[in-house]
Amino acid sequence: MMDAQPAYRNVLLGDPLPRVTQTCQGIKFATDAMAGRTLVFCFYGADDAVGRRAIAAVEGRGRKRFDDERASIFFIGTDNADQASGRFRDAMPGLRFMWDIDASVSERLGSVPVGGDLGLGTRRRFWLVADPSLHVSKVIPFAAGGSDIDALLDHLDGLPHPSRFAGFEVPAPVLVLPHVFDPGLCRHLVGLYDAHGGGESGVMRNNVGVFDRSFKSRKDFTIDDPRLVRHVQGLIARRVLPEIEKLFFMKITRMERYMVGCYAAEDGGHFRPHRDNSSPVTAHRRFAVSINLSADFDGGEVSFPEYNPRGIKAPEGWAVVFPANILHAVGRVTRGRRYAFLPFVYDEAGAAIRERYIASQAAEAHPVAAE
Repeated sequence: MMDAQPAYRNVLLGDPLPRVTQTCQGIKFATDAMAGRTLVFCFYGADDAVGRRAIAAVEGRGRKRFDDERASIFFIGTDNADQASGRFRDAMPGLRFMWDIDASVSERLGSVPVGGDLGLGTRRRFWLVADPSLHVSKVIPFAAGGSDIDALLDHLDGLPHPSRFAGFEVPAPVLVLPHVFDPGLCRHLVGLYDAHGGGESGVMRNNVGVFDRSFKSRKDFTIDDPRLVRHVQGLIARRVLPEIEKLFFMKITRMERYMVGCYAAEDGGHFRPHRDNSSPVTAHRRFAVSINLSADFDGGEVSFPEYNPRGIKAPEGWAVVFPANILHAVGRVTRGRRYAFLPFVYDEAGAAIRERYIASQAAEAHPVAAE
């Protein structure tokens, strides 16, 4: 009887790039946060002559192509000895080693078999290229004599600038809605923030809130006046939710987070690319709503790097509404303060996700002893 052949996942031209997170630069690194430029993944296999040839080619004649603006490359290593040797070093900008010791990335992207036989004989060595929207644009197997490297560099040289990777600017699937809040309400909300001040706003990492001002610099004021909460609920129900249902066929029933956020030039206000529902505690969110409350500031545009680099600066009282799962960023405010009302909305399916999460946390806090 013949031995069963190993089965691989095949990631092909046009496929969405699977989301992967692995150790890179000393942290758990989500590669999809790098959308907006060409991404290259090199599954070099091992520290042997073939693997070293691939790495050396990029570090040498291919180096100028990887600048973190047009393109970035990740070398995917699965060997502890490679990582421990110290021979392999990140080179900023553009060149990073990702240490896939459990082979989870290699398995998801098709370099090692499903179920993970890590023997060198079962590894597939190749280059995988993803476009700025995180779709696969090229897969190039390693070839004898190094012709694969020539093919990779020729492919990269033929690509347009990431801002027009499709030959034109790809629009982001977002709504821009006029006059959601009137000028008087905008002034009132800004006045509340200025009167009470804001607290430092953190980010979720490994389901824990942390402060990292290099990633996000914003201060928030929470609205606790029930009448004001009901008023803004009514405006969003009247002026935002019908548009979501019309365009996205989703009936929103819930809203959370009644607060004014402030991105201030004096604080270097900004928020690097992120998604709003990427942790268990935020997985229920369906749409983010960003309503500008002021206009006298520079910078602070909202952008969506998976689609194009264009920033959106909505007028005072206007809303930018987008799915919580879209990668987005807030550019640095260079003058003045950008005030914004920043709730999330979700449907009954999202509510069920949130309730299950809350129940799981309660169960962890109060474990039931075995009989």
